[in-house]
Amino acid sequence: MALFFTSCEELLNTDSDIVSGLKTALTVGADSSVTILHASNGYLQDQAVKILLPPEAQIIYDNKDNSLLKAVGISGMIDDVIISMNRAAEDAASEAGPIFKESITSLSITDGLSILNGKNPAAQTKSTAFDSIAATQYLVSTTRSQLFDAFKPKINISLGKDLGLGFSAQSAWSSLTIEYNNVAKTTLGQFAGLEPVNSDLGVHVTNRALDGLFIKVGDQERSIRRDPFKWIGDIGKILQDVFAKK
Repeated sequence: MALFFTSCEELLNTDSDIVSGLKTALTVGADSSVTILHASNGYLQDQAVKILLPPEAQIIYDNKDNSLLKAVGISGMIDDVIISMNRAAEDAASEAGPIFKESITSLSITDGLSILNGKNPAAQTKSTAFDSIAATQYLVSTTRSQLFDAFKPKINISLGKDLGLGFSAQSAWSSLTIEYNNVAKTTLGQFAGLEPVNSDLGVHVTNRALDGLFIKVGDQERSIRRDPFKWIGDIGKILQDVFAKK
């Protein structure tokens, strides 16, 4: 992180200094978010980012108490899938660090000042309103596609391996959908309004993992903007100097 700021013995007086300090703020927020989500239960036990069944599979959850589905143990299978999807996302979260860092270090002075003033310079549609997560939106604009490409292979690998549960997410998902679809295709299942489910689990988990990541980055950004004085030491001084200039 020392690469992103100059001596803390001096106040940030120039635009270059201010943007250098802003890069520190962005790095603090991004690193903190990655660390939080990469930890065990980082996704699973946080309702704001917890990954649930794909939209196509909502019908399974909605009908989990149906006697036909209860007979094959659908509720337990749903729990297995949800736990294992979130474990896969936690496993992949570390992939975000280098990509965020590259986007942050390439930030120009002009774009940095725009972000400091609540504007996302990479937004396709410009707004005059102040955005308290402008930096986060900038990272969404500049890294989401790259993050998807980096996350998806890691997610797919994680979905296919046992992450300490005795089964993989993919096998849990296959068991769930096979059992559900078998019931859905029966006459009784069709009469109950059950429809077969088919979804790409890797794409779903990757997208929801990225959604959760940017939620956390946004939370960190709001926290830094709201109270830079809570940070101590060298980083705290830089954040205080940067946001005092706003």
